This record gives sequence, C-alpha cells and structure tokens, in this order.
Amino acid sequence: MNALNERRKQRNRTKIRAAAHGRPRLSVHRSSRYIYAQLIDDTKGVTLAAASSLEAGLRSTLKTGADTKAATEVGKLIAERAKAAGVTDVIFDRGGYLYHGRIKALAEAAREAGLNF
Repeated sequence: MNALNERRKQRNRTKIRAAAHGRPRLSVHRSSRYIYAQLIDDTKGVTLAAASSLEAGLRSTLKTGADTKAATEVGKLIAERAKAAGVTDVIFDRGGYLYHGRIKALAEAAREAGLNF
C-alpha cells in the first residue's frame, strides 16, 4: 500500500511542477500526530517558509496537533509567513493525500488568510 501512495505522490508532484510556471509550491505533510506545511521554490531548491503544529506558539493553544483546528491554525500561519516572504501566488501540493479533512482545512485557512491558489 505504501508503494501505491508513493507513486501517487510522485505523479501529483510531477504534474504540479509542470503547471507551476515559476510559482512556489505549498507542500503539505500530515502524520497521525501533527501537520506540516512548507513553501518551496523549486527553481532554486529552497524553502521560503515553513509552519507546523509542533511549534511552541501553537502547541500551547491546541488540544492536539492532529485535528482540523490545528490544520486551520497552521494554514493561517503559513499564509502569514508567505506574505512576509513576499509570496501571494502559490500552487498547492497535497502530497498524495486526499483533499479532505485536515488537508482541506489547511488549504481553506491559507486561502482565507490571503494566499492565491
């Protein structure tokens, strides 16, 4: 099953990079305990901004790092950091995960906070 997930992730990422047209990629990873988001510039190979539910500022306010409330807060935080880095237009990389639950909550919070994708 893990091999199928890896193939889906690589297939999605290849299509995303082709359609990006120079926009940074908002990559999302989730585990059973936390959720992470990175803003990656694939042309330079650098991370422009990152946020996760592991950060001290968020951990103190969240009950757990693995629910939609945590994902919403991480989405808001990554959008703020992206704006600080001068980025407003991104392409969303869900990383092979279904656009549902925590992934959807993070994406919608980032959109509401000002990211365009």
